[in-house]
Amino acid sequence: MPWIYLLVASLFQVAWTFSLKYMDMKKIIAIRWLHFFDDGASTLLLLPFIGNTIFGLVNIYCFSIALKSIPTGTALAVWMGITIIGVKIIDIGLLKQPFQLTQVLFLLLILVGIVGLKSGG
Repeated sequence: MPWIYLLVASLFQVAWTFSLKYMDMKKIIAIRWLHFFDDGASTLLLLPFIGNTIFGLVNIYCFSIALKSIPTGTALAVWMGITIIGVKIIDIGLLKQPFQLTQVLFLLLILVGIVGLKSGG
C-alpha cells in the first residue's frame, strides 16, 4: 500500500507542477476582490491557485504516508522519477512540446532506476 501512496503522490506532484506553470500571481494580486463575483474571469484566474493548493496538500499527505514504510532515499528517488516522466509525457502528448529520441532513452533509464529501487527497496 505505501507504493500506491507514492504513486498517487507523484501524480499529484505532476498536477501541482502544471498548476504552478499556469498560475499568474500578478493577475491574482490585481483581482478587484469587491467585484470578484461580477464576472467569471476572476474565478478562472484562481483555478490554478486552488489546484496548486489542493494538489500540493494531497501530494504531501500521500508522500508522508509512503515515507513511513519506504526508505526516504528510495521514496524520494521514485517520487521524483515518476514526476519527471509524468511531466515529460504531458509536455509531449498534450502540450505538443518538441522532443528527441535521446530523451526517450533517458526517460527509460529513469524508469529502469525506479524499477530497480522498488525491487531492491
